[in-house]
Amino acid sequence: MDQQQTDRLMRIAVSGSTGLVGSALCEALQTQGRDVKPIIRGKATNPNEIAWDTTNNMFDAKALSACDAVVHLAGENIMGRWTKEKKKRIYDSRIDSTRGLAQTLAGIKDGPRTLIVASASGYYGYNGHDTPRTEDDPPGDGFLAEVCVDWEAAADPAREAGIRVVHPRIGIVLSPYGGALQQMLPPFKLGLGGPIGNGEQMMSWVALHDLIRILIYCIDTPAISGPVNAVAPDPVSNREFTKALGRVIKRPTVLPVPRFAPKLLFGKDCAEATALGSFRVIPKRLLDVGFAFQCGNLEEALLHELKSA
Repeated sequence: MDQQQTDRLMRIAVSGSTGLVGSALCEALQTQGRDVKPIIRGKATNPNEIAWDTTNNMFDAKALSACDAVVHLAGENIMGRWTKEKKKRIYDSRIDSTRGLAQTLAGIKDGPRTLIVASASGYYGYNGHDTPRTEDDPPGDGFLAEVCVDWEAAADPAREAGIRVVHPRIGIVLSPYGGALQQMLPPFKLGLGGPIGNGEQMMSWVALHDLIRILIYCIDTPAISGPVNAVAPDPVSNREFTKALGRVIKRPTVLPVPRFAPKLLFGKDCAEATALGSFRVIPKRLLDVGFAFQCGNLEEALLHELKSA
């Protein structure tokens, strides 16, 4: 059987399949001829789905045993006021589900040999505007860094069972259909966009188009394991991002957004770790293996993602 035939028959389970990244990944995999099995919270409603008991974090082992790879993208949205309850949901939705999935896969004989568990560039903390961070750097400080460290460690049962585990540390995903860019577009289109605060905070971003290509590359490349910075190779300051978005949508970007605005909208802790945080993350491992970004330039990425909006 040649490689093309193997690819067409490959069966991949995906959690978070209805989210921004998950739905785009499933569509791309299906376009390539892969057999995609969504992991569904609760009982499966048809033979194509894989059941996930979220109360006990138990997954249908029999259904998973027929898969070649699993991609775990599910997790509580980090945006919003970080109340005690919100932080618990952010943490539990990632760590508990990943541990349950890893334990399930570890117990399957001749089951999937690849597990892709999403992580985030928040692993490096949010005060990194001076020093570029690569996969060789230690974790930073703060709630998101703690979540990412425990999130990745939760996959250890799969690793210990000999399963190849990859952690794409995902940056700011550019898409008009979700995430930060979707929230930015309305005020920017009204000519009310501008840098946040002094605009010096760094942004490590990735076009949704390239992120899907990265995830598929991680599925298909046996030599890759462990953390992979899933960001474009050209992080920019918030001020540079603002100017680029203004040029692409042909709107002025002269009105600065005061630092207190994100704090009012999302709460102090969330705002400081996201909109006001600084992330200079470099995709060293992808560059080392020769991965070719198709949207590595910010303006090209914005043009590509906004052409259908």
